[in-house]
Parts: sequence; structure tokens; C-alpha cells
Amino acid sequence: MLVASFAACTDKFEEFNTDVKNPAIVEGESLFSNAERLLARAISSTNVNLNIFKLMAQYWTECTYIDEANYDLVNRSIPDNQFRQYYQGILKDLQEAYLLIEATTPTSAVGEIEKANKLAIIELLNVYSFQNLVDIFGDIPYSEAMDIEMISPKYDDDAEIYLDLISRVNAALSDLDDSEGSFGSADLIYGGDVTQWKKFGNSLKLKLAINMADANATLAKSTAEAAVSGGLFTSNDDNALFRFLSATHTNPLYEDLVQSGRNDFVPANTIVDIMNNLSDPRRPLYFTTIGGVYSGGQYGYESPYSLYSHLADAIHQPNFPGIIMTYDEVRFYLAEAVERGFSVGGTASAHYEAGIKASIMFWGGLEADADTYIAQPSVAYATATGNWRQKIGTQAWIALYTRGLEGYTTWRRMDYPTFNVGSLITSYDEIPIRFPYPVSEQTLNNASYTAAASAIGGDLISTPIFWDVN
Repeated sequence: MLVASFAACTDKFEEFNTDVKNPAIVEGESLFSNAERLLARAISSTNVNLNIFKLMAQYWTECTYIDEANYDLVNRSIPDNQFRQYYQGILKDLQEAYLLIEATTPTSAVGEIEKANKLAIIELLNVYSFQNLVDIFGDIPYSEAMDIEMISPKYDDDAEIYLDLISRVNAALSDLDDSEGSFGSADLIYGGDVTQWKKFGNSLKLKLAINMADANATLAKSTAEAAVSGGLFTSNDDNALFRFLSATHTNPLYEDLVQSGRNDFVPANTIVDIMNNLSDPRRPLYFTTIGGVYSGGQYGYESPYSLYSHLADAIHQPNFPGIIMTYDEVRFYLAEAVERGFSVGGTASAHYEAGIKASIMFWGGLEADADTYIAQPSVAYATATGNWRQKIGTQAWIALYTRGLEGYTTWRRMDYPTFNVGSLITSYDEIPIRFPYPVSEQTLNNASYTAAASAIGGDLISTPIFWDVN
């Protein structure tokens, strides 16, 4: 009886001390799902402590507290928070998912293919995430970053990281086999559709190529041409979107704009004025009117919420998708590739027009409205103002609305459109072209930080990323 009683007590003790809501062992597939969720949230959020890229791209401006719109990146530790959400969240979950799935032993040939597909898809999101970090900071911890034994990881050269990311994309694409599946419903972007992930991988490779084209035209050309041969997005049906839900797991934009009860943002006059001048049919899809007109707050100045247009209703919805990569983005890359002399097929004007049309229809516009818009002399490729950088850069930037980092990167690469200067800075040259490194790196990884700062010519907001050579 004593033995039985002791065993029963032991069982109860273990039961009481087991946290069933936070398991100690998690399946790799679940960690992959969470990594997708964290990535979508990181890209979508407009929380000023985490993601101010919609301000950096001058899509939105602040109503009352205007420090972030004037590029105060330090007060809220924004670089630290960017580092943390990628390294400790997204990349860590992807790493653990990879290790757990790699350690599994499939019992069939089909299972082996599915396992290889899962590992390749994880790699594609690793590449996407590391590219974001490079595009934000330049040189970053990379080769030693995810090694738990490396408490002071070195910083790798940003151009060298891009080269390795291209190699990793190529390897992942070669491992994908669309004769079988992958994650199934655990994949919250494509539902485990390997064919879609192949298109995503090639489109990501094109993005890497075009981003680096001013710095390494030869490699950019061969990489872009190989991406086209592999198969890119061909319609909005291929868009990489994370499907947020209406009740739980809502878009952080909904949380920031609606649930918070705050009215912190209005559209910036930068984008509203440009779209007004072009009679852009996306205006009612992007903004509301105020007094019957589209009116943006003066960027970087106090802009009372009641006096200016607001963000369109669709953006306030809890299930507004997290936008990872889109078909319109790909067509603008192709337009650029043609202008650079790359053999990717088609004409720059055809890709440019297809990108505009895809954007308008993605946001719910009509094809007839897109055709009318493209036919305007101020928009038509043959007659629009400026060189190809200005034409493609401006229209790509408009299409990337709500995707702050990509819009900010497009402006840095193409030097268009012309941005506004806020109230707390004195010149255009004070607009940052990179984020400074986190303060935590200066204190916890000082030797590597110091070497990195020296290597890039100073840890300054005016120090360009390697691809920003114009």
C-alpha cells in the first residue's frame, strides 16, 4: 500500500508540475509555422518600438509624437528590437525547425522527399530573413550568428553575405521536388505547395540579383537570368501572403491601429501628393478622403488626425494579409533587369505596365482603371518624367505601400521618388540610409561591433549598404 501510495503521489506531482500549455519538446513543423508568423508580424507591424519602416519609406507620418518620423532611432531602442525579433525569434525558430526535421527518419521514399522539401523551404525563409537584416544594417553577424557556442559572433561583410545567400537559394531550389508535398497545413503561406515555393525561391533570387546590380553587375546578370529560367511569379495568385485571422492571430496593424485605441498615424503628403498628381486609382484603396479630397499630413511635422486623410478601411481589418513578396514586385524587378541589359525577356515598358496593373488589381481596383491610368502621359513608360530609375522607382515605391522596408530599400537603391525633410532635421542628407547597430551589441559584443563599425567606415546612419552606390 505504501508503494502504491508513493507511486500515485509521484504521478500527481509530475502532472501538477508539467506545463501542458508550454511543452518542452515541440515538433519542427510547429516551429516553422511560428517562424512564418513571426516573420509576417515583423514585416507588417507599425509599432514604433519595433518597425518604423512605413515612416522611413514616407508612406505614413505621425500625428503627435514625431520623433520617429524625424529618424530618432535610438530613444526607443529600435535597432535593438529589430535585431532581437530576427535573431532570437524568426531565425532561431527556423534553425530549431531545421534541426528537428533533419533529425527525423522517414519510413518511405515519399517521406524522404517531403523531408528534403521542408528543409529547403526553411532555407528559403532563412535567406529572406538574413537579406532583410543586411538591407537594414549592412554588415551583420552571419556565419557565426546562430552558433550558441559563439557568444561574441563576428560580423560578416554585407556583399559577401549576399553572395552566400544566392548560393543558399540555389541549393534550396535544387533540393525542391514538387512531385511530393512538404509541410501541408503547417505552412501558413503556401499550404505546403512546393511548386509555389519554387516560384518564391526564384523570385527571391531575382530580388537578390537586382538589389546588388549596381555593385556587382556581372553576377547580378547571371543570377537574374537563372531566376527567370527557373520560373518566377506569373500572377497575383502566386503572391506570398501570410493569412492572418479575424478573431485570433490578427494582423499587428489591426492591433496597432484599432485595438490600441490610438490615432497615431496618417498618410504622408509624400505619397498622397505624388498619387494625386498622377490621378492614381489606388488612392481610395490606400486612403480615405477628408472634405472630399486626399490630403496627407506634412511628413515629419505634427499632423492632427482629424485634419488629414486616414488609412483605408481594408488596412484596419484583423485579417489584412501579411505581405511577404508579390507579383507586382517581381515585374518591376524585371523592368529594371531589361534596362540593365539582362536577358530576361520582354520589354521594360511591358514589365512596368504589368507591375502597375498587378498592384492595382491586388488592392481591389479594376482592370479598366489600371488601363486608363497606364495610358496617361504622366504614367506611360514612354512619356513619364525622368529616366528609367525615376519611372520604375516611383511606381515600384507606390506599389509597395504598407511594405515599409521594401519601399525604403527601393528609395535607397533608385534614389526616387524625392522625399520630404521633416521638422527636426535640416537637410536631405540627414535622412538615414541604414540603421545603426544596436546598443546591446556595443555592450555585449564590443570587439566584433568595433571591428564591424570600422569595416563599414563608421556606424553611422549615413554609411551606405554595399548595394547603395549611387
